[in-house]
Amino acid sequence: MSVNWDLPTPFIQPIRVVSEDIDELGHANNAVYVRWLERCAWEHSKSLGLGLAEYRELDRAMAVLRHEIDYLASAYEGDELEMATWIFTWDRKLRMTRHFQLVRKSDGVTLLRARTTFVCIELSSGRPKRMPEAFIEGYRKGMTQAPEGF
Repeated sequence: MSVNWDLPTPFIQPIRVVSEDIDELGHANNAVYVRWLERCAWEHSKSLGLGLAEYRELDRAMAVLRHEIDYLASAYEGDELEMATWIFTWDRKLRMTRHFQLVRKSDGVTLLRARTTFVCIELSSGRPKRMPEAFIEGYRKGMTQAPEGF
């Protein structure tokens, strides 16, 4: 089934819902969705050449400042999902915002939309610190132009 992504050229992380993801209500727990967001963002960063080794070498990391999540439908054990992400705003200094969309492959239903704002920190101190040039170059490759008003 063809997916109607919110923005062009997404980075896509496949997800399979497993029994450990399911809560007492019989669907994937909302906290699991946050873990999926984090995994997708991390895999995208690694694909841009900014993995843990680079973070440590540069003494920098992108840390979550804020999550905004709209849970639109439930996921169930055995569901095959695709989490897409786009970097669509950044100041090239401290902050970067990603958009996420989670889709069930079998019917194309969007289960979640989210935005996460990250801040660049110095790993050794935990304090905000300007993005090094390697972050600017690496994350530039992952930028998506969002439509006006998005």
